[in-house]
Amino acid sequence: MKIEKLVLKGVLGACLMLLVHADPTPVVIWHGMGDSCCNPVSMGSIKKMLEDELPGVYVNSLMIGNNVIADMENGFFKDTNTQISMACEQIANDPKLQDGFNALGFSQGGQFLRAVAQRCPSPPMRNLITVGAQHQGVFGFPNCPGEMNYFCDIVRDLLNYGVYTDLVQSFLVQAQYWHDPLDVPLYIEKSQFIAEINNERPVKNATYAANLAKLENFVMIKHNQDAMVEPKESEHFEFYVPGQADTILPLRESPIYVEDWIGLRALDESGRLHALSVDGDHLQFSREWFKEQIIQVYLNN
Repeated sequence: MKIEKLVLKGVLGACLMLLVHADPTPVVIWHGMGDSCCNPVSMGSIKKMLEDELPGVYVNSLMIGNNVIADMENGFFKDTNTQISMACEQIANDPKLQDGFNALGFSQGGQFLRAVAQRCPSPPMRNLITVGAQHQGVFGFPNCPGEMNYFCDIVRDLLNYGVYTDLVQSFLVQAQYWHDPLDVPLYIEKSQFIAEINNERPVKNATYAANLAKLENFVMIKHNQDAMVEPKESEHFEFYVPGQADTILPLRESPIYVEDWIGLRALDESGRLHALSVDGDHLQFSREWFKEQIIQVYLNN
């Protein structure tokens, strides 16, 4: 009996040591428009912050393309659905992610990672944090990140040419999450990404709601002084009342929530949907705020 107790204590002790010394859950990052996976002042800095605050964490900053330049250009000119498939393949083929991972998406990378959660449930995404994401799309393109004016001018020209033409919808990323509240039927019919991933078409994809509802937490961060995203409420999954571009329809009054097209209501009613706000322009926040509100709460597991 004494030997059995000693063996049991040894097993329990070993299990406790494994729990104490287990590496944190890996993190997958997806950058925003005009950025790249490995820019040392943006995603590189975020990666280092995560590694500093979560010792031993594995961080995969997604690169869409064969190099950093292609990755940046693809954020403008590569079909979004193709990018989602490429990201799903990268994640599925990464042996360090097979037991699950947390996801951290910046700007358009936020809605792209949400698409990964809805379309590719294996390996499992545990927590999804989106920073300044355009979950309901945009109806405006007012500002441009960093030194991307040349690319942004091309985007504006193409949007003006015909945002819902088959040509523009076939490759322009920003057109694929353009949401025109003044012509909702045209938007639903022609949008190649945001209308489809938000399950707005008459025939619903039931797996989208089932898969997103598997998240442990879905965190949406809105920037209170955002001058890039129109409307900024899209960062909290809210958008204009159809037929005009002034009044915002609250999330909990919108069909996507009331009829639970993608699982938001299920997440909310179980306490797993979180809408946070932070002062500042697009993608601006302090390290201390991010550490206290995001890393310690949702990534330290």
